[in-house]
This record gives sequence, structure tokens and C-alpha cells, in this order.
Amino acid sequence: MSNRRSFLQRAFGLGAGLMTAPRLFATTPPPHHATNAHNVPVVTTEVGDMPFTMDGGVKVFRLIAHVMKQQIAPNKIIDVWGFNGSAPGPTFQVTQGDRVRVIFENQLPEPCSIHWHGFEDQIQFDGMPGISQAPTRPGETFVYEFDIHQAGTYFYHSHMAMQEMAGMLGAFIMHPRDPYTPHCDKDFALHFQEYAVLANNTVPNTMKMEFNWLVINGKAGPAATPLIIRLGDRVRLRFINLGMDHHPVHLHGHTFHVTGTEGGRIQPSAWWPGNTTLVGVGQARDVEFVANNPGDWMLHCHMPHHMMNQMSTGVNGEATTNGPLSQAKSMSAMRDMQQQMAEGQPKTSGEQMSGMMSMDMGESAMREQDKNIAPDASNVPNFPQDAYMEGPMMNMEHTAMLDKPENFGLRPGWSSSMQGMMTFLRVLPPARYDEVIAKMREAKRQNDPYASILRNEGGRA
Repeated sequence: MSNRRSFLQRAFGLGAGLMTAPRLFATTPPPHHATNAHNVPVVTTEVGDMPFTMDGGVKVFRLIAHVMKQQIAPNKIIDVWGFNGSAPGPTFQVTQGDRVRVIFENQLPEPCSIHWHGFEDQIQFDGMPGISQAPTRPGETFVYEFDIHQAGTYFYHSHMAMQEMAGMLGAFIMHPRDPYTPHCDKDFALHFQEYAVLANNTVPNTMKMEFNWLVINGKAGPAATPLIIRLGDRVRLRFINLGMDHHPVHLHGHTFHVTGTEGGRIQPSAWWPGNTTLVGVGQARDVEFVANNPGDWMLHCHMPHHMMNQMSTGVNGEATTNGPLSQAKSMSAMRDMQQQMAEGQPKTSGEQMSGMMSMDMGESAMREQDKNIAPDASNVPNFPQDAYMEGPMMNMEHTAMLDKPENFGLRPGWSSSMQGMMTFLRVLPPARYDEVIAKMREAKRQNDPYASILRNEGGRA
């Protein structure tokens, strides 16, 4: 009897161990990430952080809504509505237990109020115009106050729908009082937005749902700044979607685990693996992984129309449709744009003209592109598709906007295939990583979003 009881006890013990083993293996960090856990500042490329001052024990932020021009690509400047000089607005970073005051100033030509998406706080600070507060009129201010008791990836945005579509949104990161484990060496926030901008115009049509400029942190590929990672770093990416479309965000070369949502941290036992995660409208997804595969890996929305800049221009005085052009129309479009610029009468803004002048869009590029096309291509149904959307005539890496240290060492011609909601996650071996970081330091850029990384020796937290 005792032998039978002992056998059953051993069997049940082994079974329980086997059932818990995958959970243990999935959540136990690599040895070099198991200790020294601390909150790493989040980097929001292109945007940076919202500064604050201290009033006693209160962190005081000044949030200003206004209209501005913003360059979203080497050849495109648009008029956006944003905060403190950018759209999306700067990222708030606070810690669980903080007392926070936000002094909001409305410099827009119409009323506005700010909603703090996901906050569990008092109704009078929820930002619902006409419900929780009177709308803040032009020239007025409104003060929001919060006791931060949550932790995770949250956001702020205008609760006037069309203002939100014009760019009025930003991230609000609540760091946990007790840092998460495993420790992450790098932490990035990425906003996914869409704009509908008619040909030869600079003002987004916020009523239109056919979007032709798709951006990450306010920049369309190839202008989006890469994420710079040292080989072996554990990385957290925070995907935020406050637009009109859902975005299946895909990372090449790595498998991540989804570790958080707009509701906060997920219990480790419930993390799930993948390389693509759907970020719905009004949602956030935090993913984590160890960057153990070196290379310049693409990170992008996998919606096919979100992987292109659907530029359009005038061909012989007629507007083209967005999307692929025939060879004849493509060459005519190139000549038409060149003629407009030569005559000093571009159909785009003066600021855009200077960007387009630096693009390699001449007939030599078209001839180079033709080398990649089969002789009988014109007889193939549905040709062309991408042939005249990508290629030598779209090379832009020599433009001023792309002359940034984060792009150092990328393969020549890389920019011709980077469009729309695309950026790089560059996993660099130590020597190349240190070289890129050194160039980033030498740039001495004002309000550099990478400042928190550059302050650390070798970029390591």
C-alpha cells in the first residue's frame, strides 16, 4: 500500500513539474537580465519627452495645443495640429506614486479638451467636452491633476475627433514603482497614424478615410528614425494606435512576447509569442524580446496599403490616382515634376520643392529601373504593381532629412523600399553599435529623443 501511495505521489509530483516547466522556462530571464532591474527611460523617436518642473512634490507639465507645419517625408510637408512643436506630441514619463499637474493651454482657433486615455482618476479631469468639463476655448487654460497609481502604456489626445485626426495625440508612460522583470535594456514608444492629403496640398482631410500618408512617430518611411539596439539587449516596444485603421505590426528576424496592453502589464503566465501583433484603434501593445539576431530588421504595419507612400502629382495638368502608375505615366510624371521645378512653379509648397529637388527622379533612374523589368512585362496581366512605386527613382538617402547617424552603415539603396509605416530595428554587434552611438553623440542634436541612451556609457542602461 505504501509503495502504491509513494508511486502516485511521485507521479503527481512529476506531472505538476512538467506542467509548470514551460511557464518557468518562458518567464525566467537570461542571467545578464536577472539582476539590477530598474526603469529605463522610454525613447520616442522624432518626438522626445515632455519636460517638467517641480512644485513641491508635484511634477508640473505645460501642454500647448497649436497648429504647425511638419515634414513627414523628404518630399512632403503638411499642416498638422499638435502639441509643443510636434505631432504626435511629446511623451510624458512619470512613476507610480507621482502627483502630476498638467497646465493645458489652447492656442488653436477653436475649443479643445484633452482626454487621458486609460486613466483611472477623477471625472472632472477626464477631458470629455461638455460632460466632465467645459471645452477649453482659444486662449484659455485648464489644469488637470492626477495621482498616478497605475503603471503601463497610456496616452493623451484631443477628444474632438477631427482634431485627433489632424495629429493631436501623444504617449503617457507610467513607470512601475517596482521595476518589471526581466529587465529591459531598451524601451521605445511608436505611434501609428494616418493622414489623407490631397495631391498638391498640405492640409490633411480629416473627413476622408482613404489615407495616403502612413507615419510612425510622425514620419513616413524612409524618414522614420531607426531603433538602435546592441546585440543581446532585451528590448521593449510600445505600439500605440490612435488613428482610424487597425495595424498588424510585424517585426522581422525575432519572436517577441506580448507583455502589456493599454490596460497595463499582463501577468507573465499569460504572455503570448508572435512576430505580428494587431494594434486596434485606441489600443496599445507592449512586446518584449531579446535582440539576439544581428541585422537591420524591418518593423512595419503589414497592411499592404500601409507599406507605401501613395504620392500623386499632376501629369500634363491632370491629377493621377494614388497607387502604381504605368511606365508611360511614371516617366511623364517625372518630366512634369521636373518641368514644374525648373519653371519655378511647382504645384507643391515652396518648402516641399526643395526636398523634391534632391530626389533622384530623372530619366537615368528610370532607365536603371528598366533593367529590373522583364522585356515582355507589358504583356503580363496586372503589370505594373510595385515596379514604379519602388526602385532607383525613389532613392532618397542623400537627402538632408535622411542624413542622420542612425542610418549610418545601411545598405546603399535602402530608402527605395522603405515607405509608409516602416522603420528599422537595427541590431548591431558591439563594435558597430559603439560606432553608431559615437556618431549620434557627435551630432549634438537639441532635444535629442535618444538623449537618455546617449547619457549612458556605450548606450547601455
